[in-house]
Amino acid sequence: MAQSRSGDDIYQRPLRRLFIALTCVVLVALVLLWRIDNPRAERIRAALVDRIVPSFEWALAPVTWTGRLIEDFEGYARVYEQNQELRRELQQMKAWREAAIQLEQENARLLDLNNVRLSPDLTYVTGVVLTDSGSPFRRSVLLNIGAGDGIQDGWAAMDGLGLVGRIAGVGERTARVILLTDGNSRIPVTIQPSGKRAILAGDTTAAPVLEFVENPEDVRAGDRIVTSGDGGVFPPDLTVGQVIRDADGRLRVRLSADTQRLEYLRVLRTREAAEIETSGTLITPEPGPVQGPPPPPGGG
Repeated sequence: MAQSRSGDDIYQRPLRRLFIALTCVVLVALVLLWRIDNPRAERIRAALVDRIVPSFEWALAPVTWTGRLIEDFEGYARVYEQNQELRRELQQMKAWREAAIQLEQENARLLDLNNVRLSPDLTYVTGVVLTDSGSPFRRSVLLNIGAGDGIQDGWAAMDGLGLVGRIAGVGERTARVILLTDGNSRIPVTIQPSGKRAILAGDTTAAPVLEFVENPEDVRAGDRIVTSGDGGVFPPDLTVGQVIRDADGRLRVRLSADTQRLEYLRVLRTREAAEIETSGTLITPEPGPVQGPPPPPGGG
């Protein structure tokens, strides 16, 4: 086994030396040939380049394809990043759009509120609706204004379209509004143009009932309903809604106010009714002349 290895070394070493020597000679010849400034050498170099370089195109094709693939991948990566950025911006734009729509709606309601024409004698306080405590048996909302703002029980509350209800319960910083649709709501109204008086009674539906109407046949659908001012409950001529007839022929009122979407309400300051301190002569008659003999002096 040792002899075979030594025999291989005897043949391999000279072959390696010969290969190294030939390689060195070829390299030296290439260096000398490439550095010779000679037209013949130039022609030889050109011939070598023309021969060798085109034959390497097949070897360079994978490299070129790989480079283009890398460039395309980088381009796709940039497009993906831009797409993600555009998606994020689109989400932000959608959020801004929703915010803009909400602000536009609030602005429209505030403009409607400011366009309500009231008597110059009436002043008001504007409040924001905090919660809606509506239920199958009760219709009311809570405002962020109260006794600290001068709010009192019984005052009328309006939105930008018409009468909403009245104040029923006042705290220091909050007040509750009973809506016209509440089952406990009763207000005197006038039907125009006929001038007939009636009572608008809430029954927890969206269209309260008209009660105690004289000659209901004379009332037509579409007649305008306003407050009458009777009893000093509400100021007169506040817009309430229009007359409609239900399937049973009963008179109801389609409210002008949108009680399902209340955000801002205007509470009207109503002058307090003067207190009656004396009975007056209209109620208690003056004493008449005494009939019969006068009583004896001293009560005897």
